[in-house]
Amino acid sequence: MTLIIILGAVFLGVMLMVILGEKYGTPMEPEQQEKYSKITRFLVFGLIILAIIKGLVG
Repeated sequence: MTLIIILGAVFLGVMLMVILGEKYGTPMEPEQQEKYSKITRFLVFGLIILAIIKGLVG
């Protein structure tokens, strides 16, 4: 029962984000999108390395 409640809450949260994003969101400029893409790439790479290190140590 708890799993169904959690899944329902996640579904409602995603639905709310989609509705609000379509209503109030503005498209990004290509330069801004490129900047965020570079930052995101380094953050994801760093998190993967940290997860590997954490898995080896602990």
